[in-house]
Amino acid sequence: MARYYDVHPENPQPRVIGQVADLIRGGGLVAYPTDSCYALGIQLGNRDGLDRIREIRHLDDRHHFTLVCRDFAQLGQFVQINNAVFRLVKATTPGSYTFILPATKEVPRRMLHPKKRTVGVRVPRHTVTQALLAELGEPLVSSTLVLPGDDEPMTQGWEIKERLDHQLDAVLDAVLDAGDCGREPTTVIDLSGPEPEILRRGAGDVSRFE
Repeated sequence: MARYYDVHPENPQPRVIGQVADLIRGGGLVAYPTDSCYALGIQLGNRDGLDRIREIRHLDDRHHFTLVCRDFAQLGQFVQINNAVFRLVKATTPGSYTFILPATKEVPRRMLHPKKRTVGVRVPRHTVTQALLAELGEPLVSSTLVLPGDDEPMTQGWEIKERLDHQLDAVLDAVLDAGDCGREPTTVIDLSGPEPEILRRGAGDVSRFE
């Protein structure tokens, strides 16, 4: 059964954040809130965790996993960014965007698109997510929590606990209405080619990429 952690959405309790971070470091798979709905998260390099996420979401090997980073500086360690891309990404982070970019050697091969050698990256605004990333000191490998057959991502911690109780190790839930996560997935922009390509229209404004 998944552990259920209540956390204050504006002032996350360090003890709770520390416990969840320890669970992730120990190989755990957690569901956590972001500014763009819930996500599944594991530690970088967790091979079994990747397989568990693929099983829950019925994903193939072409799926782009996302490195959820604390800030722009951390993001830059894992993807290759030229000057034009730098300006675009810098102007829209933190925010509700996922960017597909060529990965550096810091990214495990199993996370990469098999042909393009690309990976997703994003910097969220959500206070709880930022607290967890600060405690971990490294990115979270993540995937939006959309279950097979569902049209929309999951946004309620109690429902995630109910539906995925035996497939997760923990659910991190913000306990006040003000702490509800976003209800739209991120906008996904592929910046690995000569021109930006909008792969998914979501919470982030696409006008600067069109």
